[in-house]
Amino acid sequence: MRFDWHNPVKVLFGEGRIADLAAEIPPGVRILVLSGGGSIRTNGVYDQVAAALAGRDWSEFSGIGANPEYAVLMRAVERVRREGFGFLLAVGGGSVLDGTKFVAAAAPFAGEPWDICAVGAPVAAAVPLGAVLTLPATGSEMNGASVVSHAALGEKRHFISPLVLPRFAVLDPATTRSLPARQVGNGIVDAWVHVCEQYLVHRDGTTVQDRQAEALLLALRDLAPRVVADRGDAGALAGMMWAATNALNGLIGVGVAQDWATHMIGHELTALTGMDHARTLAVVLPALLRHRATVKGPRLLQYAERIWDLRDGSPAERIEAAIARTEALFRSVGVPTRLSDHGIGPDIADRIAGRLAGRGGMGEDGGIDAAAVRAILRAAA
Repeated sequence: MRFDWHNPVKVLFGEGRIADLAAEIPPGVRILVLSGGGSIRTNGVYDQVAAALAGRDWSEFSGIGANPEYAVLMRAVERVRREGFGFLLAVGGGSVLDGTKFVAAAAPFAGEPWDICAVGAPVAAAVPLGAVLTLPATGSEMNGASVVSHAALGEKRHFISPLVLPRFAVLDPATTRSLPARQVGNGIVDAWVHVCEQYLVHRDGTTVQDRQAEALLLALRDLAPRVVADRGDAGALAGMMWAATNALNGLIGVGVAQDWATHMIGHELTALTGMDHARTLAVVLPALLRHRATVKGPRLLQYAERIWDLRDGSPAERIEAAIARTEALFRSVGVPTRLSDHGIGPDIADRIAGRLAGRGGMGEDGGIDAAAVRAILRAAA
């Protein structure tokens, strides 16, 4: 096993930490605050950010929605270029952070900015950015990944660059108290699947990473009912926020193969139907695990025993029981697990298989081709 790992994001964790953010931004720079624009004005976060930035030269750009849209982000890019902002501050959930990362990379980019996502055009420079997280889910506050939608093209693509790692991330669990149940459930599922994409794969000699991933899954399993039942449970909120961050900050995936086929298929579902990202994952993951049960068998048996305490029955029975427990967890937090639950028919399988046919094999071993995608989605109908 060989790997390098470096993550320089400074995390300011705890209630009231928004007040400390100004000290993390270089003096004298123009600051653009990017947000969704809605909830932060009603839950007190906007007022806290404004108070923290008192006396600084700052402006705002709002309207970044779920599945951040290229056309909206390009309006922010033009503002950054035109008005000379030298620092970006994302205030919101993962979509706002992802959108801000794209703006940071696109503003100094010389070519067509969509090429950053569409063809992997290298990011040579980026405007520095920081984050105030209000929705634990994506882990975007502590990684260099971004996912952007392009409605005109019907596409949802991602890019990864260390240049868009946030310089700092403020994680105040109190900001999540007013989240609607749908967003809470989505966040739990998103974090869970992030761990599974790095844990339920071929890997040897990764005892430490295995145990770290299992600790996150056990924490999410135990915290989920508490967070759903009582948004005033400060300890549960703090645990959920930190678990979601650690699910995708790179630590549990160092030195190991990773899957991400569930995400790639899910992105296509979102692009074609508008489904919430996490809800696509809840549909795809169980069907994908059943389809790949032979390949992933040893890992799924470990998952069954260590996460769900399933020790009796044949290997096939334990694997199926573990997948069923996973589906039950998703449904318990209000996230459906079938395409039919979203009013989507099985014909979507052919459309998505066709869209993914030219992108090569997916999964940790490249073993998921268009035919497998078709089978997985038909099984998820």
